[in-house]
Amino acid sequence: MNMSYQETLDWMFNKLPMYQRIGAAAYKADLNNTIQLLQLLDNPHQNFKSVHVAGTNGKGSTSHMLASVFQEAGFKTGLYTSPHLRDFRERIRINGEMIPEENVVQFIDTYKDKFETMELSFFEMTVGMTFDYFSKEKVAIAIVEVGMGGRLDSTNLITPEVSIITNIDFDHMKFLGDTRAKIAYEKAGIIKPNIPVVIGETHPETQQIFIDKAKECGSPIYFADHVFDCDKIHIESQTEQQFDVWKNSELYIEALEIPLLGNYQQKNLTTVMCALDLLRNKFNLSEDDIRDGIAKVIRNTHLMGRWQILCKDPLTIADTGHNVAGITEVVRQLAEMSYGKLHFVLGMVNDKDIDSVLQLLPRGAEYYFCKADIPRGLDAHILAEKAFEMGLRGQVYESVSHAYRSAVNNAHFGDVVFIGGSNFTVAEVV
Repeated sequence: MNMSYQETLDWMFNKLPMYQRIGAAAYKADLNNTIQLLQLLDNPHQNFKSVHVAGTNGKGSTSHMLASVFQEAGFKTGLYTSPHLRDFRERIRINGEMIPEENVVQFIDTYKDKFETMELSFFEMTVGMTFDYFSKEKVAIAIVEVGMGGRLDSTNLITPEVSIITNIDFDHMKFLGDTRAKIAYEKAGIIKPNIPVVIGETHPETQQIFIDKAKECGSPIYFADHVFDCDKIHIESQTEQQFDVWKNSELYIEALEIPLLGNYQQKNLTTVMCALDLLRNKFNLSEDDIRDGIAKVIRNTHLMGRWQILCKDPLTIADTGHNVAGITEVVRQLAEMSYGKLHFVLGMVNDKDIDSVLQLLPRGAEYYFCKADIPRGLDAHILAEKAFEMGLRGQVYESVSHAYRSAVNNAHFGDVVFIGGSNFTVAEVV
């Protein structure tokens, strides 16, 4: 008897360690399982071209923009990202369309017994499912986002056309190390022999690590922010930003429209431009493909949760930034806005550097403390206690949706409601 789609998901979520839900216990420190899995599947990852995207922040937006450009250029484009916000199938897309439920069921049904004996993690199995689907559907290119780290990530068995490392900051330190240099070493693990690598942001603590690894691999290395500049054009718009893109101080693309609103997208766009510049000739990408791909990224790939405006009155924004670097960008952007009062719906997971994040948050806001509905969610009362110690004030709510509704109801004309702190908090409102 075949399982239903929901039963299949339940089996995957319950049977297999899943980092998103339980944290450390699901992390595996080698690739042997994935190698075995891909052999079982007939090495599907060897049947399509790919771009590999790692980094602490920005890798989701970067991956979506690249996928959208290839889609506009007429390529059958796979996109693999994680985690999902609402539906598991968001992780695996071709030309923006999620993998059908029956494909998920069929894949698990076919290999379930073998997976049990192999003791696969949720993530390993999802990567296998993705590569199998992309291979069977004959995608021309797949944009593959690293789950965590790089060197030991299950995605790290592809040989991409270009490797991208967006930036390095502090996240998942239990696994990746407690200094930028150690984290960079793990991310640098995606650099492959003779494959060009793009580094999104240059940082003095990490620059040499990438240069050394690229040299060891004989790989050309490009620091995107040394080659490209994206200058924001000031326009009155709540739905898009525009940038002049410069390459080596010469105008490369004028007035490029991007519907992603966070200021931090300027860095991601610089990274994307550098990668596309390396891929342009090989894939015959035109300026129109790049323009249209960036302009239609939300329509083409259904990216959610990146400075996403949920409502105009009151202005309600959700953003999945959840580590120190991500929250720093959020706070910076909020500081640039003018509003009456800020209503901040906050839920976090229990294995983040909570104190460092709370220290960054604006003192004058009204906080709505809540816990996302996952085992890793931090108890809202503990979150509120820690927040009070940092001088933040607010109430505890029994669920994200209750906190969200209360914030919207309490907001007056000219106020802003913001929802954030974790992917899982945002997932319950978008």
